[in-house]
Amino acid sequence: MKKIVVMSGKGGVGKSTVAANLAFTLSKKGYRTGLLDCDIHGPSIPKLLGLEDVRGVDSKEGKLKPVEVDGVKVFSMGFMLPSRDTPVVWRGPVKHKFIQEALQNVDWGELDYLVIDLPPGTGDEVISIVQVAKPEGAVIVTTPQSVALEDVRKAVNFSIHVGVPVIGVIENMSGMLCPHCGKPIEVFGAGGGKKLAEEMAVPFAGSIPLDTTIFRSGEDGKPFVRTDSPSAEIFEKIVDELLENMKAIEEELKKIKEKLEKESKEKEKAKGEKEEEKKEEEDEK
Repeated sequence: MKKIVVMSGKGGVGKSTVAANLAFTLSKKGYRTGLLDCDIHGPSIPKLLGLEDVRGVDSKEGKLKPVEVDGVKVFSMGFMLPSRDTPVVWRGPVKHKFIQEALQNVDWGELDYLVIDLPPGTGDEVISIVQVAKPEGAVIVTTPQSVALEDVRKAVNFSIHVGVPVIGVIENMSGMLCPHCGKPIEVFGAGGGKKLAEEMAVPFAGSIPLDTTIFRSGEDGKPFVRTDSPSAEIFEKIVDELLENMKAIEEELKKIKEKLEKESKEKEKAKGEKEEEKKEEEDEK
């Protein structure tokens, strides 16, 4: 099971929308997919998937059972709360325990991909999730404005620091498609995410426009990738780019690992030969 974390430097950039639709696009492509909502204080996945009234989860042999939606297995902090209005008032150790439970004690079954929706920022919860999950890749979501891009820089640097490869930066709300001519209108600007990715030498996966289809789908509790819309087509191409980037990174890491193993064996061999020569010299004496 490969784990992909979806993160952002700040809230309000559409991170959860990207995470949910990434999971459903992977499922659409034939991959066995799970979606884990680890945004403890602001779980949005239940609302985005029409699951806001789910309360409690079944368990079997000590394992929690995720809720299945159109083939995607979903688990969220929101399922564990008494009501959708209940705040989570927890300190660090309790949060860390929940994260461990969600990652290790949910019966995901056989999965190809587990998409993890992280809390915004780079605080305690994010560190705990990365340490426990050991994800193979990170998707970083931003909007075009400079105030969002500043925080995304921190998210990219965080990923580098903890050793999680960035498989793609996604610029969300990147212009609005005109309902009359279909051309983009740069409401919040555009191109900032791509420029930032180039500056920080990480892959840029693509841009998602402002689209009323995305808004309506979220309000209706349905992934917008299940609609017949330009945004759904754009997002599918973005996911293809993410998968290509992930594959390329895996191949590069494999080459590095093989090189290191080869160098290690050569060093051991040279060390053994040197010790053998030393022994022969001592025997001659």
